[in-house]
Amino acid sequence: MKRLYIPVTNEEEIKSFKVGQEVLVSGRLFVARDTAHKRLIDMFKRGEDIPIDFKNGAIYYMGPCPEKPGEVIGPCGPTTAGRMDIFTPIVLKLGVKVLIGKGKRSPQVKEAIKSYGAIYLATFGGAAILIQSCVKSQKILMFEDLGPEAIREIEVEALPCVVAVDSQGEDIYEIGPRKYARNLK
Repeated sequence: MKRLYIPVTNEEEIKSFKVGQEVLVSGRLFVARDTAHKRLIDMFKRGEDIPIDFKNGAIYYMGPCPEKPGEVIGPCGPTTAGRMDIFTPIVLKLGVKVLIGKGKRSPQVKEAIKSYGAIYLATFGGAAILIQSCVKSQKILMFEDLGPEAIREIEVEALPCVVAVDSQGEDIYEIGPRKYARNLK
């Protein structure tokens, strides 16, 4: 199993990840969902300064459940990534190299991933408690008024993922079904 540390320090490393590989992600991730993405992109389009440096970073599509006393964060499973597809090309333009969520991505996002030399990792829906155990710290960076949808920074250790779309645009959601369809014949 490969390991990936965020922020990415070697862009060539991203190119070494291939669709279907299992990956353990550690380091600093930004967390954002639909509403935060929309606000962020609106700021970008208006030419406003964005107070977060996304260069070589990762965005995890997630909105955590409330934490109980003594917990760092509540259960924090992935959000369906396709909901962010309209915003993703600009997020990649801001320097993000790793996207983390669940589910398929649009052809436009796959092209943007190729253009910007990024990757999309899928993590596991239904595993919110397991993922919660990987989070070592969290803090809100922007849009606190959005509650669970605020942009956060979390520190993770060994977050389990699979390369769903690699930097060449290969897509596990296309390859997997084709592979198993052949085996059924």
